Amino acid sequence: MDKQEFTEILQSKFKIVRTEAGYTQDAMSHTIGLSKKTLVQIEKERILPNWTTCVSLCALFRDSEVLTNIFGGDPLELTQVLSRGSAIYPNYEKENIYWETVESNNGYKLEFNKTNSIYRVLNAENQPVHASYIEREIRTYFERKSNR
Repeated sequence: MDKQEFTEILQSKFKIVRTEAGYTQDAMSHTIGLSKKTLVQIEKERILPNWTTCVSLCALFRDSEVLTNIFGGDPLELTQVLSRGSAIYPNYEKENIYWETVESNNGYKLEFNKTNSIYRVLNAENQPVHASYIEREIRTYFERKSNR
């Protein structure tokens, strides 16, 4: 697969990814950084999204089942390989100095980032599963997951 084929596939799935996420055209255009007019043109397959738009879609919607199924895995990993020739995986051990554990229960951890004020929940495998700026939202998610 090359960038052109990748871009054409994303163009054909743009609307499906948007609806899967429950976004309106206004919300999606704002999230991706496009005008609504451009988004409509992409969804109607009249214009191809540019590379930056493709990367944004894959990064912001990397949890999309549509994208995962089409590309056979993490769409952001594929964008890295197409752009750089290889995928680079972050060393998450370095980020421990930024994160403070707020609460732990049944293998789940609720953490707070002291630099950017994001909360996140990690599962028993120490993988992030949800993040939010809204403390009430993240605590509700944490309680629901950790009390199963």
